Amino acid sequence: MKAPNGTSLTAMANAIRALSMDAVQAANSGHPGMPMGMADVATVLWSRHMKFDPAAPAWADRDRFVLSAGHGSMLLYSLLHLTGFEDMTIEQIRNFRQLGSITAGHPEYGHTLGVEATTGPLGQGISTSVGMALAERMMNARFGDDLVDHRTWVIASDGDLQEGISHEAISLAGHLGLNRLCVLWDDNHISIDGPTELSESTDVLKRFEAANWAVSRVDGHDMEAVDKAIEAAKSSDKPVLIACRTTIGYGAPTKAGTAGSHGAPLGPEEIEGARKALGWDHPAFEIPDDIYAAWKAAGSPDDHAAWRDRLAGHDKADAFVAQLSGEPGEAELKALADWRAKVAEEKPVLASRAASGKALEAIIGDWPSLAGGSADLAGSNLTKTPGVGIVKAGDYAGQYIHFGVREHGMAACANGMSLHGGFRPHVATFLVFADYCRPSIRLSALMEQPVVYVMTHDSIGLGEDGPTHQPVETLASLRAIPNVQVFRPCDALETAEAWEAALTRLDGPTVLALSRQKLPHLRSDDGSENLSARGAYVLADTDGTPDVVLIATGSEVSLLVEAAETLSADGIKARIVSAPCVERFLAQDADYRDAVLPAGVPCVAAEAALRYGWDALIGRDGAFVGMTGFGASAPADALYAEFGITAGAVADAARGLVRA
Repeated sequence: MKAPNGTSLTAMANAIRALSMDAVQAANSGHPGMPMGMADVATVLWSRHMKFDPAAPAWADRDRFVLSAGHGSMLLYSLLHLTGFEDMTIEQIRNFRQLGSITAGHPEYGHTLGVEATTGPLGQGISTSVGMALAERMMNARFGDDLVDHRTWVIASDGDLQEGISHEAISLAGHLGLNRLCVLWDDNHISIDGPTELSESTDVLKRFEAANWAVSRVDGHDMEAVDKAIEAAKSSDKPVLIACRTTIGYGAPTKAGTAGSHGAPLGPEEIEGARKALGWDHPAFEIPDDIYAAWKAAGSPDDHAAWRDRLAGHDKADAFVAQLSGEPGEAELKALADWRAKVAEEKPVLASRAASGKALEAIIGDWPSLAGGSADLAGSNLTKTPGVGIVKAGDYAGQYIHFGVREHGMAACANGMSLHGGFRPHVATFLVFADYCRPSIRLSALMEQPVVYVMTHDSIGLGEDGPTHQPVETLASLRAIPNVQVFRPCDALETAEAWEAALTRLDGPTVLALSRQKLPHLRSDDGSENLSARGAYVLADTDGTPDVVLIATGSEVSLLVEAAETLSADGIKARIVSAPCVERFLAQDADYRDAVLPAGVPCVAAEAALRYGWDALIGRDGAFVGMTGFGASAPADALYAEFGITAGAVADAARGLVRA
């Protein structure tokens, strides 16, 4: 097979191999085997089938390419360099894995133009791609083929397919009929420990077939066969898996086909032998002009130009651009403000999960990009609003997705929807199952994706389901992830404010930790200012300097109110601080933090969870009323009494500090 200028596709693939083994050798670190093995497949895909424009990496209707096998990052960096992505210079290739380069060890979204997703942990890339493919179909349902008509391509490894998260995502993709998704499996029979037969005997094609995928198998070094398989995939009515039988480290004289080429430099002698075997007689990092020309002729600038013309004349152009921007418009902001004012006026007594459901119901009609669902817990998470359309195979116009019991895959799918653009995804489960979502939440934070995680049943207050479902350590563990903001609102008004903070945030994820039990309305203001946006604020104060500050989140804030009344009768002046988002409060300037928590005034914190993290607010000498171990199975009131999380305990702790 040849490029239009007569250059053979094999020579183009060998350029990938050469750059990959040279860069890994120069860095003395990396994974040359996978790029060398999949170079033929990638060359056919990028030169003959991919729709992209190197001059416009963010073109909305480009095909998405996800290198799920992120350890083989030099495959992607080579492609970006050879096809003419301006930032991916040969100097960047030379500086592979070095400080300050854009060629990190694994592809990093936001760090390198052309990288569609951060794909370090295996399984995350292929799972994220399902969200991209879903977002494409959902945007297509709204704006039609003229504006939205692209595909999602994935190169995945054995490790990607073994990780549990991919099983969930594969099942969801097949159920939803995401036929614009094609996975090219690097079926090289090698893992780090050696041959895959050491730990794997699954018939992968049958597994995908059972999940409603179309499957085929090709020799990954037969470019004609690869080309035909990809062409056939484009007419499938199902998502497609193409098993590409390859040789890892293809061309290396002694390490090809072995684990020795997987995760270490080949070495000078092996590279010299590979050059001879491949007929590549060029020095390190040198690519002949004819090969550069062939690669730079790939891509779809004409398609991009035609698409720009269609967009300019389209009657939905403004709505399309606005939805892609992610920025809330006037209607969205007004819906949030109106709901906040309504809650402040009506002062409902609701569980915060119920208050969250009502907030969604109030705003979703004015927020077309707001879409999401629950891990088979719609009746508990209350994220399914009345009258909202359901996303299903062949009908993608709705805003609610039944993810099934797939927390791992659901969270990765949300990242993919956000990365694709056009949607503000929200996904929901019980807070204790945030651990199933944790790798994806971490990547949401790392990639600065504004996914909203609705996590209900936030404490021992869920009651009879017992300690397996009571998330005593989960709040602290989520707060420990950089760039994650965790809101635990104390009433319906704070819940409305938390949703507003989450939906107006564009640089990272937000977790809403919501109660099962009803919460009293504690605020007396008119809701004109979002007090929760600063993380913590004075809910109720005393005359003059307080003797003690009582600070809490969520359901425990109401205990402070009762405790303060008791302390007042004893002549102790207590300030009440609600802290719905600890991370936001700690990010405020020192003057604000000191105004809320005055220096020298002792503090008592209350939260039906572990103390970890609270010392940043109350100090080592502050008192904490909360959990020290796991919960138990009993009604919520009995559990709060059993574990000493009561207004009386807060008052006693305050007395001890004041009289110390």
